[in-house]
Amino acid sequence: MMAGIFDFKKEYKNLYLLGLKPNVVDVPPMVFIMADGMGNPNTSAEYQNALELLYGLSYSIKMSKKNRTQPEGYFDFVVPPLEGLWWFKDGGVIPNILDKDNFCWTSMIRQPDFVTADVFEAAKAVLAKKKPELDLRPARLETFTEGLCAQIMHIGAYDDEPASIAVLEKFIAEHGYTPDFTNTRRHHEIYLNDPRKTLPEKLKTVIRYPIAK
Repeated sequence: MMAGIFDFKKEYKNLYLLGLKPNVVDVPPMVFIMADGMGNPNTSAEYQNALELLYGLSYSIKMSKKNRTQPEGYFDFVVPPLEGLWWFKDGGVIPNILDKDNFCWTSMIRQPDFVTADVFEAAKAVLAKKKPELDLRPARLETFTEGLCAQIMHIGAYDDEPASIAVLEKFIAEHGYTPDFTNTRRHHEIYLNDPRKTLPEKLKTVIRYPIAK
């Protein structure tokens, strides 16, 4: 990697590069490009459109350094990892992660603080010209404040997450906290690998639960 390129994962290791033991973190406000949807992420065209949209906009912002749309305060950066908020169609916490057809989700990618509404709209215009067939309507720019959370690094296939979730829930209870799920504080995952290029047993996923005393 070139010197001088800002990497959020390395600069904020407490949010991304975890050890194997659970820990508590107070997550600060962060700017995200987000898209909402429903259904099985493995088969849903809506989910695939959301990912193409999030990455397309993120890279349009990153590559604005090469044209006249470079925003004020711009610095070069590594596009942060994909993240997801997950819940069930009834609005509740997911009781069974294998029942993917009933998933609701918000997919999102963190953005540098210089990404304003104007920068976001400029990126949409660039992407619309590059990929006119892509539906840009689901994308939005939002400052997300997650607050107090407990988190754990899960290593392995996504379908094997219940074992890590059990460890996380035990940690939460033993340290005097309780899960604090709301309409905005959800089951949260951060995907540190590309599943198309990584063996399932080597995938690294941060699993984060909102908590309260």
